[in-house]
Amino acid sequence: MSLTLDLAGKTVVVTGGVRGVGAGISRAFLEAGADVIAVARREPDALPEAGGRTAAFVSLDVRDADAVEAFAAGLDRVDVLVNNAGGAPFLPVSDGPLRTHVKIIELNLTGPLIMARALRPLMPDGSSVINIGSVSGVRPSPGTAAYGAAKAGLHSLTQSLAVEWAPRVRVNTLVLGMIRTELAHLHYGDEAGVESVARTVPMGRLGDPYEVGAACVYLASGLASYVTGSQMLLHGGGERPAFLDAATVNKEESR
Repeated sequence: MSLTLDLAGKTVVVTGGVRGVGAGISRAFLEAGADVIAVARREPDALPEAGGRTAAFVSLDVRDADAVEAFAAGLDRVDVLVNNAGGAPFLPVSDGPLRTHVKIIELNLTGPLIMARALRPLMPDGSSVINIGSVSGVRPSPGTAAYGAAKAGLHSLTQSLAVEWAPRVRVNTLVLGMIRTELAHLHYGDEAGVESVARTVPMGRLGDPYEVGAACVYLASGLASYVTGSQMLLHGGGERPAFLDAATVNKEESR
C-alpha cells in the first residue's frame, strides 16, 4: 500500500477532459505526475497542462461502442478511468424531441458503461474507475429529468461494478454540486446570477473544477485503497432547505 498522492507512471483516461470540470480533472492528475489522455468529440484550442506537462488528446464519442473498442485496442494499460463526459440543457420532459432526452441518457449513463467495460481488461490490480455523478441524481431534477435519471443510474452502476470488479478495480462516484466553469452563465445567467446562486451554498461559493480534480486524485490514490462503491459528496454543504427560509418569513410576519 502506498499512502501517497504521487501518481507518476500511471495512465489516466479522462472523458470530456478538455473543458470545464474535465479540464480541472486533467490538470490535477498532471500535477500528481500521471500521464493523462483526455478524450472528447472535439479538440480544444488548448489542451490542459500543469507542471510543464500537457495532456494527450484523442477524439472520441463515448457513446460509440465500436469507436471506444478501437480506442482501447490502441492502449497498453489504463490505471485510472474518470467518466466525466456528460451534461444536459434545460429541457422539461414534455418539451423537445424524444430523441434529445434519450441522447442525454446515453451520454451520461450508457457512455460510462461502454468506457468502463472496454477499458476493464487493460486495468491492473489496484486500478480505479471514478464516475462523475451529480446531486441531480440524488434529488428531484425538474427541467433536467433525463439527466437526473441518468446520474441516478450512474450511481447505481458504480455500486454494482464495485462488487463485480472487487478487489482488482475500485469503482467510486464523485457526486458534484454546482461547479463554476466557463459555461456557468448558461445555467445561472449573468455574473450577478452566478453570485446569487453561490449564496445559496453553505460554503458561499460554487466549486472550482480543480477541486473536483483534487478529489479524483485522492480517490485514485493509495490513500483511498479501501474506498470502493462509495458516493463522495462534493457540493459545498449542499443546498439550504427551503423550509428554513419559509419559517423565517413566517416568524417575521407573526411579529
